[in-house]
Amino acid sequence: MKLPIVGIIFFLIQLSVNAQETPYKPAKTSTEKSLLKELDIQQDSRIDTLLNNHIEMNKRKEGTDGFRLEIFFSSGVRARQEAMKVRTEFLRIYPDLPAYMTFQSPNFKIRVGDCRTKSQALRMKERIKKNYPNAFIVPDLIQFPKLYTADSNK
Repeated sequence: MKLPIVGIIFFLIQLSVNAQETPYKPAKTSTEKSLLKELDIQQDSRIDTLLNNHIEMNKRKEGTDGFRLEIFFSSGVRARQEAMKVRTEFLRIYPDLPAYMTFQSPNFKIRVGDCRTKSQALRMKERIKKNYPNAFIVPDLIQFPKLYTADSNK
């Protein structure tokens, strides 16, 4: 009785030891590397269609997903004038931050900043909380970040 149990235990230990070995062996010679480049990948043609549709949708968006701070919203009789006043005041205090006025029925809203991450929005909120303590973070479609090229340094 002890012999079959010992055999099974030995077999299980051997099986677990073999499971720890990695089957991956990195290519070391140039012939092995060239073989990797010649792999024929079989995939459904609908994947390419979905990828192209995604690219086209992103081209039409004219922005990217991100975050802004909403510092004002109102739907009163003079909401448009108040919103313009708040935007002008914000741009006077923080000329380096963009401010946007939008109308989403029935509210006029002032949103500021173009933050790609929520942590950037939190830093901006800390920066403006002295003048705008009720600002809050909202997800929004933001402008693409400015790209710096060799031509822009001239």
